[in-house]
Amino acid sequence: MKKFFMLSLFVLAGTVAFAQSTDEKSLFERITKIEKKSDRFNLLLNMHGAFDAKFNHGEDGFNSGNFYMRQLRIEAKGKVNNWLSYRWRQRLNRDNAGGSMIDNLPNSIDIAGIGINATSKFSMFIGKQCAAYGGFEFDQNPIEIYQYSDIIDNMSNFMSGITFAYDFNPNQQLQLQILNSLNASTRATYGTVPSESAIDKSYGDVAASRMPLVYTLNWNANMFNGLYQTRWSFSAMNEAKDKFMFYTALGNKFNFSKKVDLFVDLMSSFEQLDRKGIITNMCGGKLLYNGHNSYNSLYNSVVAKMNYRFVPKWNLFVKGMLESAAVYKGNGILEKGNYSTSLGYIAGVEFYPMDDSNLHFFLTFVGRSYMFTDRAKAFGNNNYSTQRLSLGFIYQLPMF
Repeated sequence: MKKFFMLSLFVLAGTVAFAQSTDEKSLFERITKIEKKSDRFNLLLNMHGAFDAKFNHGEDGFNSGNFYMRQLRIEAKGKVNNWLSYRWRQRLNRDNAGGSMIDNLPNSIDIAGIGINATSKFSMFIGKQCAAYGGFEFDQNPIEIYQYSDIIDNMSNFMSGITFAYDFNPNQQLQLQILNSLNASTRATYGTVPSESAIDKSYGDVAASRMPLVYTLNWNANMFNGLYQTRWSFSAMNEAKDKFMFYTALGNKFNFSKKVDLFVDLMSSFEQLDRKGIITNMCGGKLLYNGHNSYNSLYNSVVAKMNYRFVPKWNLFVKGMLESAAVYKGNGILEKGNYSTSLGYIAGVEFYPMDDSNLHFFLTFVGRSYMFTDRAKAFGNNNYSTQRLSLGFIYQLPMF
């Protein structure tokens, strides 16, 4: 308990955040009673902390209980003038040692770049940034996520590059994004990848790409007076020489009323070289292919979440996830077919004590079940389930 209170004091003294705006007065304004009139500098602190009780982690019944700070991020952002803005965000609870060999930035930095509004409809963002993958789970503030789906949990989400955005009208936007496809070297990401002069003949031609980039086309829309919204995207990633990943995300949100909303995300990742690493780790690790990841992985995911704000300060929600990991083409010792199916089931209640703040307290149950086929069981995998009961808080605190 003492350690948790010390951590809480550290959080309140530090600075973290995500990039969503809030009408809440900043801590600076509340302390000094001076209204902040400039939007040139905003400092935000994002926190998601809880006491977790975990069950069935390697054994039946209760396994462990502890306080845990799931999210702790600092962000500074602002508008220099009417056409230039900036944004920086960094995770304080991620190891900062070892920078990326590609963009010379540590992986703890999510975002570091500038935004340019060339016209009222056309804008750009240049620097390290979040990939423009679709889906509402992916689009949410990370502190609001109690448990990501496996497909998002194993993705590289923050990479350096450029995004072009065009607003056809206030309700329709198209984005084209070009980013590095790697945060580190090809060897560190995929394992031992031979040079072009020493290609692994036993398992196909694998060599580092000369232009490891990912290209994403993203469509965001708000239709029928806000009843239906989209976050759709298609991405093509150059993983290694002649090896590509194709990722599709179709996010659909339905706002039935001020009290009830539902989103359904459909995601699929077709990977000629196993980027997520789920199949690779399930079936012997990188040693399976002489030190590098396996081939021809296919991941599919359906995620749905419903909120019911039955009174202004209370919200009930349920979330379900159905996912699969497969090999779409037999290679080496891996046969074609499905290897695992996983289920996620989450439910909870949230309490918002203040009208002008996003502070909320929560009680949630998070359950996961993993079921392996005979193909995966041949590699020593066994079915298992995990459950977690969490009591905690979420707060995006404007510091300045």
